[in-house]
Amino acid sequence: MKTYQLFIVLLYFFSFPILAQNELPIQQNNLNLKPLNSLSSSSLQTNLEKELNLIPKWKTLMSQNKMAVGVIDLSNPKIAKYASINGNHMMYAASLPKISILLAAMDAIENGELIETKEVTNDMKLMISKSDNHAATRMIDRLGYAKIASVMTSEKYELYDEEDGGGLWVGKRYGGGGDTNREPLLNLSHAATVNQVCRYYYLLANGKLVSSDRSKQMLDILENPALHHKFVNTLDQIAPNARLFRKSGSWRNFHSDSILVWGKDPKRRYILVALIEDESGEQIIRSLVRPIEKALKKA
Repeated sequence: MKTYQLFIVLLYFFSFPILAQNELPIQQNNLNLKPLNSLSSSSLQTNLEKELNLIPKWKTLMSQNKMAVGVIDLSNPKIAKYASINGNHMMYAASLPKISILLAAMDAIENGELIETKEVTNDMKLMISKSDNHAATRMIDRLGYAKIASVMTSEKYELYDEEDGGGLWVGKRYGGGGDTNREPLLNLSHAATVNQVCRYYYLLANGKLVSSDRSKQMLDILENPALHHKFVNTLDQIAPNARLFRKSGSWRNFHSDSILVWGKDPKRRYILVALIEDESGEQIIRSLVRPIEKALKKA
């Protein structure tokens, strides 16, 4: 083999791990993927609490369990770091739990329980990107509450756990009418905890929701949200070139947002989730991004 050919082969071989880490889903084997509860970082936790407690109103809301925040640092996927405030406190999350419907649908398609028609694919995109309630309801009707609940509570995902504060749940059609299947702890129709939503995005980023291919398909659906408010409003300003994978929700005083930020610079790669019960929740969520990035930088 000629010298320059050998150089090209060696360059590709040694750069492949770096290239793989720059892609989504992240290419990690099961042995390297650690459970979320083992990723707790004392430095990130300290800096998260310090930054958020600087705002008196936020400090009050957190003390009243009306504000929950979770963040995962993915700047180095092999040593991801996690911190949260009120992480296991379940709250009404409006449209955010539509990500549960998306996962249940992908699981059903993979197992041959749902045919991946053009209409189904279009409804999944509308349900996430534009948060279309009619599309979400059509997906719920196709799947059924039992299917959605079985995926959320399955040992494979553990995205709703009665012994760990609950989690992601969809037990009511979006738009009213029909039967309900509310979650058993607080009788909520559309619920979430930041811990379980962070877990969802962590598994998704690592290609562990259904399969690597299905995770990639879900990432494609979550990317480039049509609604540019909350987290996205701020990130449009400070990180216009970052890839954003996102689902939010609002109803009355309940505001929620969840996002996977994947910047060109690995230092701006993280998962951020917020659940807030307050009339100014939308603005609070917008204002969260900068202090969160400060906490990540300091940690």
